[in-house]
Amino acid sequence: MNVKPKLVIAISSTALFDMTESHSIYEQQGLAAYARYQREHEDDVLAPGEAFPLAKKLLRINDKLEGDPRVEIILLSRNSADSGLRVFNSIADHNLAISRAAFSGGESPYRYVSAFGCDLFLSTNADDVRSALSNGVAAATLLPSRAGPSDNEELRFAFDGDAVLFSDASERIFKERGLKAFTDNEKASARTPLDGGPFKSFLQALQSLQSEFDQDSCPIRTALVTARAAPSHERVVRTLRDWNVRIDESLFLGGLSKGDFLSSFGADVFFDDQQAHCSSASRFVATGHVPHGVANE
Repeated sequence: MNVKPKLVIAISSTALFDMTESHSIYEQQGLAAYARYQREHEDDVLAPGEAFPLAKKLLRINDKLEGDPRVEIILLSRNSADSGLRVFNSIADHNLAISRAAFSGGESPYRYVSAFGCDLFLSTNADDVRSALSNGVAAATLLPSRAGPSDNEELRFAFDGDAVLFSDASERIFKERGLKAFTDNEKASARTPLDGGPFKSFLQALQSLQSEFDQDSCPIRTALVTARAAPSHERVVRTLRDWNVRIDESLFLGGLSKGDFLSSFGADVFFDDQQAHCSSASRFVATGHVPHGVANE
């Protein structure tokens, strides 16, 4: 029997739910007070957090496919199982099909990302995200967003290029030697595929899931939203072709602000390596900062 691979995404409890109130108790009064608060309120349902709309859309894909679920969400939490009971109660109340979890009792839960075979880790803890990235797993820190969830029925992912889908080698040339040196290098290297970045494997896992559907009825849509412009676009196009990966939409913005374009695309989440770009984009769509590459050194 041929078992098809799953798309597995790990989400921290603080990304899945709004735990602002309990986290402030932890910061002001310490771990014991936090644990006591969570036990006293374990029947109080937590409100949705930044990753909640994305999680619902991801799990909804399983309803469109026959057989075993193809999308799985893993809950990762710094809570203990005792103080984390409120989280599982909230999962049940919101009717989310999440059954696997790791409660790490105050330690970083990132070390379980690989053990669960996760393709992506989303958290509000930047240190956990960096640790996951350094262990070869696509990961992003979700920023507070002023944008509400997308109304689109499709699940829409948007990605920056350099230092996210691709390595930061070209961006490093731009940072160190300027735009002309970057453009000259990309023209000279147009037929040499870019090395993969931290999100290459996640994009490939998404592509595998997309291939389960006819293109006209696929519930997942992807976009590349990059500051690159002609002539540096050619290397990107040839790289994706070399990877045998289809990006549904490609926006080469030549340095224009990305927010309006992400809003027009209707992104459920956008991943970028530069904090300034993330802060700007978060006014329009849910945004994940990827602390990787030269911009984060």
